[in-house]
Amino acid sequence: MEKQKRPYQPTDSELEILQVLWIHGPSTVRFVNDLLNTKKKTGYTTTLKLMQIMTEKELLNRDNSSRIHIFSPAVKEEETQTKIIDKMLGLAFGGSASKLVLQTLGNNKTSPEELEKIKQLITDLEKKRK
Repeated sequence: MEKQKRPYQPTDSELEILQVLWIHGPSTVRFVNDLLNTKKKTGYTTTLKLMQIMTEKELLNRDNSSRIHIFSPAVKEEETQTKIIDKMLGLAFGGSASKLVLQTLGNNKTSPEELEKIKQLITDLEKKRK
């Protein structure tokens, strides 16, 4: 019987790397490391090792066709976000999406533009239900 692979939940450091690759597309370790270093000091070999581990976990793809290896995300951003939110929703908010939304909106970090998008989303959802 073939063992079914369980998708890995990315760590915080892995998510930082995935964010770089989702935004900038396929990249070298050097490029990713340079961008990570704009936020916090990270050694090149640390980034390299982490990206190698992420490849083993099937979070990244590695193109070995040239001397310089190019890495790209093997997981989609939206799917990863959904998995993280679903886990957090169950663990921290008892499965209540409204508690999550109220907590998030109540932190005073939501911009007027984001609030407008949220209002439009609610309006669209209400129209679909009628």
